Amino acid sequence: MGNNLGDLQIIIGGAAGEGSKKAGLLIGKLFNSYGFRVFIHEDYESVIKGGHNFSQISVSRECKDVIEEKIDFLLALNKEAVLKHKEKLKKEGVLIYDFGAIDEDFSEEGGSVIKIPLKEIVDEAEGIPLMKNTALVSAFSKIIGMEWDRVSEVLKRELPVATEKNLEVAEVAFEKTEKIEEVEEGGGNQPLPLLSGNQAVAMGALEAGLECYYAYPMTPSTGVLQFLAKVEGVRTFQPESEIAVVNAALGSAYAGKRTMIGSSGGGFALMTEGISFSAQSEIPLCVVLSQRMGPATGVPTYQAQADLLFALNAGHGDMMRFVVAPGDADEAYYLANKALNIAWKYQMPAIILLDKELSENTYGVKKDFDLEKEEIVREEKGEDYNRYEGEDVSPLIFPGGEATVKVTGYEHDKKGVATEKAEEIKAMHEKRIRKYEKLKEELREEETVKTYKEGSTAIIFWGSTKGTVLEATKEMDVKLIQPLVVQPFPEEKIKEALRETERVVCVEANATGQMTKVLKEKGVFVDKKILKYDGRPFTVEELRKELEK
Repeated sequence: MGNNLGDLQIIIGGAAGEGSKKAGLLIGKLFNSYGFRVFIHEDYESVIKGGHNFSQISVSRECKDVIEEKIDFLLALNKEAVLKHKEKLKKEGVLIYDFGAIDEDFSEEGGSVIKIPLKEIVDEAEGIPLMKNTALVSAFSKIIGMEWDRVSEVLKRELPVATEKNLEVAEVAFEKTEKIEEVEEGGGNQPLPLLSGNQAVAMGALEAGLECYYAYPMTPSTGVLQFLAKVEGVRTFQPESEIAVVNAALGSAYAGKRTMIGSSGGGFALMTEGISFSAQSEIPLCVVLSQRMGPATGVPTYQAQADLLFALNAGHGDMMRFVVAPGDADEAYYLANKALNIAWKYQMPAIILLDKELSENTYGVKKDFDLEKEEIVREEKGEDYNRYEGEDVSPLIFPGGEATVKVTGYEHDKKGVATEKAEEIKAMHEKRIRKYEKLKEELREEETVKTYKEGSTAIIFWGSTKGTVLEATKEMDVKLIQPLVVQPFPEEKIKEALRETERVVCVEANATGQMTKVLKEKGVFVDKKILKYDGRPFTVEELRKELEK
């Protein structure tokens, strides 16, 4: 290694329960404090204890939300972490492992090896075994030349439990380790807020006036629930099932509270009847759908983008909805805000389509959005109030005043009384269609599609593949097209973006090319699909290799 640390790929791994995820976040926060740009990919098995977990931290002077196949540092809390990842080390890479927990001497295999007696360090500071992760982080920070004052400052802020004892362990590890590198400030950058996609969604919804969040925990959406449960003023509730979740949310929204719910594919499946009820009754409903591998339970903690068609078609009948698909934490923050506002403005279901990588990876949030709660004009109505009157969007009033507020999942007349009369059924369908057309008209003025670069070949991508596509195509003359809104689908803007291109490639993390199918339905034909469906995200190298073909 040289004395001027720049772009780095770092893996820290161990068994579930050994704290590798927290250690990875601490390393990211330390580099962030020096002005480096940080992205953290999380990989963990569906077990509570045992198995193998690791975090891959990408450190750079410029923002790039990617992981690479070769790494500079491997930090191992157990032997399995060494065996699983040592082949990824670059020729000049460094292996740092827990000497004591690992009885094999890996220095004989060549390369740079640093053995740290983590158990001895923790025992000297009278800590507990879990604090080995703190010791390893501190030792690593010394190896790469960080200052103790900076390290201790970050640890104090990020370790609120047993803070003093963790600091004692960290200081012993720091003093017992030799400095090898010299880290510098990251090119004059200011530190960025580091957020997971789940946290960004929660914060964007809060800016839109979120008051209630209901969820039954389901990986990888659970982080939204965990984050909002700590926010004062937001009512969070974990009922007994996803069916209870959606029904409770309908009740809250009917009573006037801005409400959001969340789940993954299996839980979302149980919510679909309630989502249909939302569309028919015109009760605002915002839903976080974070995709993981299926079908059925599938691979619960791994990646897929295989619920796109499900999100676009879930529910029965001619159902209008708004669906967004952010590609990083910045977009998750902005589009969650947009989705909750749209749900209330147009009185319809809005779905925020995430995936495991976006939900649980950590991003540096790059933009300051000036987001607001979009206030809905509420007319004062008395006893003559008709819940479903109007040409498109009806006046929204909540129980508690003079008006009787009647909603129903049956088809209804303008008063909310169930009907089977042909002319009334037709009139209500057309009213909801006009409301949807009004939304489409508004979205024509919004950024529903992003484009990057120019070239005769167009690459269409969506969701968390964004960072890898941007990085893999840096040296290529291609046009990149990213739909942010996927219903109403922005076909006119997609076709406009494709006007000067000759070939279309679609990149997706699923086995059947679901976005390709949506594009075909809208009259956009894809020449080549690049699909990945092993549960892991694209690396820069593998995607670049596929694109170069």
